[in-house]
Amino acid sequence: MQITDSEITNRVNEWLTPAFDQDTQNEIQNLQNNNPETLKESFYKNLEFGTGGMRGIMGVGTNRINKYTLGKSTQGLSNYLIGQFAGEQPKAVIAYDCRNNSDTLAQTVANVFSANGVKVFLFSSLRPTPELSFAVKELGCHCGIVLTASHNPPEYNGYKVYWQDGGQLVPPQDGEIIAEINALQYSDIKFEANPDLIETIDKEIDTIFIEQSVKNGSFAATQQAKDDITIVFTSLHGTSITAVPETLKKAGYNNVHIVEEQAEPDGNFPTVKSPNPEEPEALTMAMKLASKVNADIVIGTDPDCDRLGIAVRNNQGELQLLNGNQTMIVMTWFLLEHYKNELGFKGNEFVASTIVSTPMMRTLSEAYDVEYKEVLTGFKWIAKLIKDYPENHFIGGGEESFGFMVGDFVRDKDAVTSTLLACEIVAYTKSKGGSFYNALLELYTKHGFYKESLVSLVKKGIEGAAEIKQTMIDLRKNPPTHINDEKVVLIEDYKTSIAKNVQDNSEGTIDVPKSNVLIFYTEAGSKIAARPSGTEPKIKFYISIQEALATVADFDRVQQQLDRKIEAIKKDLKLT
Repeated sequence: MQITDSEITNRVNEWLTPAFDQDTQNEIQNLQNNNPETLKESFYKNLEFGTGGMRGIMGVGTNRINKYTLGKSTQGLSNYLIGQFAGEQPKAVIAYDCRNNSDTLAQTVANVFSANGVKVFLFSSLRPTPELSFAVKELGCHCGIVLTASHNPPEYNGYKVYWQDGGQLVPPQDGEIIAEINALQYSDIKFEANPDLIETIDKEIDTIFIEQSVKNGSFAATQQAKDDITIVFTSLHGTSITAVPETLKKAGYNNVHIVEEQAEPDGNFPTVKSPNPEEPEALTMAMKLASKVNADIVIGTDPDCDRLGIAVRNNQGELQLLNGNQTMIVMTWFLLEHYKNELGFKGNEFVASTIVSTPMMRTLSEAYDVEYKEVLTGFKWIAKLIKDYPENHFIGGGEESFGFMVGDFVRDKDAVTSTLLACEIVAYTKSKGGSFYNALLELYTKHGFYKESLVSLVKKGIEGAAEIKQTMIDLRKNPPTHINDEKVVLIEDYKTSIAKNVQDNSEGTIDVPKSNVLIFYTEAGSKIAARPSGTEPKIKFYISIQEALATVADFDRVQQQLDRKIEAIKKDLKLT
């Protein structure tokens, strides 16, 4: 919540008291003298938990990632653990990624936990986020923390909290823990560590995690098929270098070429503009290497190894980058085929995705007579489904933002196992005379050609946050009646939980937790969603349209048609 200038001044003055170390006070005084706007940005609000935990720019202040904001969160979490698990020894496991200061911030979190009597398992060095999710359950911990800002720019860091099931915090625990944190003063933080309660963990968890990744990500590819494909992999200076190469090796993939210039973990990400596999530029070096070695697939993962971007050979033999929806569709199809042909459906299986992902996930699931569940953006909601429906069996699922989860041994998006799955699909389809790419086109002919596009508008700082807020207010107050000359027939407002049929003014209830999301559906089947990002200073617009595809040979023509329609929608909504 934004506060007044006088309240900002009071916060700044508090941080100039002896409760805060001298380096912090010196930095605040430097900002007072030389950069008052940055000072205001640093204190005008408190960092909040969003779709991916608490994430922000590193620095001094209540709106920054630092030892005090993370210490306060950890103190509140410690108090909550002690209250919830009275009579038990609370246990937490902590991991961190390659980002600047992640190791020291992780140690601070460990110190605060231990000072409050919480037993801590601290990874000896950087590890992938999915391994942290796995470790929570493997070690029988009550919670887990990973220090990461995922794919955000280098100046960011973050704090993700996981619960006993290995999934991120969801209601009611999140609200209860936030209340504990908000009730604290910074002077309440216990920073003095109890070394006897901090245990360093290392290869023992790595070995089990990689074994389980191989088990859960291996399917139909024979060794001959594996030997017949060439893989290029880049960790984009992140944590995946600690797990993905070894997982591929143990699964039998021997022709793996690593982009060595990006293999060294580095929080400055020196070879890319953004360490985000959603951005084509991030895979430039990998694509060049793939051309040199004639690779069948290119894979890049983000810094904490929960997202993956891939490129595969298209029907002209050229490397083709896929978006998150396309990768998710092929992976889900492959898993459904595996169940259908190898395991057999028992009738309790389900697939899951999010409200802003491609509607093709629902269409595909229904074609196999498998239940499809849809949740808010963020894998914590998919993990919650697994916890809430223990009688059901989760096959797999993902979201448009390049995340996928295979089964439930990890309860968050997992680029380790998903990388292996992608390679399995390439190897298997190639051995049968097809390809990953052609499998996608065949699915389009069977289920409809769904085409998606994402527009992310960056709005930084106080003014940007106000602009994002006003955009959502305006969309609610004056929703479009037509989009690209298509009549809007349904508006879903996830903030009010109301779905309004514009044609007859009838209303229905949306049965998911409230969220600041609006979705507009047109009479022609177009779907446009708007939501502020929960992790970045952005407002995002998700566009999904569809058209029948009679044959694979028609793909290029229909794709051009859909591309023109998407551009027209962007223009009509003034997104270009």
